[in-house]
Amino acid sequence: MQADPTHQTLDYRSLCPVSRSLDLMGDKWTLVIMRDVLIFNCRTFADFSTCSERIPTNLLSDRLKKLVAVGLLKKKKYHSRPVRYEYVPTSRAEDLRPVLQAMKVFGERHLNGQAPNAADS
Repeated sequence: MQADPTHQTLDYRSLCPVSRSLDLMGDKWTLVIMRDVLIFNCRTFADFSTCSERIPTNLLSDRLKKLVAVGLLKKKKYHSRPVRYEYVPTSRAEDLRPVLQAMKVFGERHLNGQAPNAADS
C-alpha cells in the first residue's frame, strides 16, 4: 500500500513492515481503541472512556489524535453546542479488522487466564 501524503508519518525505526506497524500500534492502548471502533462500534469520547480497560482520558485523547493524524480514524462533528465529535473508521482502519479477529482467536485459544501447560512449551 502506498503511503498517503495527506496523513502524518511516524519516525520509523526500521524498513521492516512489522516493526513499522508496531511503531504505530505497539503501545498499550492503540489496538484497544481500534478494537472498540471496529468491533464494539464505539464512536464518541464517552464511548471509549467507558470501556472495561479504563483508559486514562489524557491517553485516550492523545491516541485518538494520533489515529486521526495517521488516517485510521476520521473526526466528524455531530453536535455544535457544545462541540462534540465522533470518530469514524476509515478504509485504512478496516484493514486492521482481520488482525484484531486473529488476536481475538489467539487470546481465546491460548490466553484464557490459566497457567501455561508445560507440554505446550
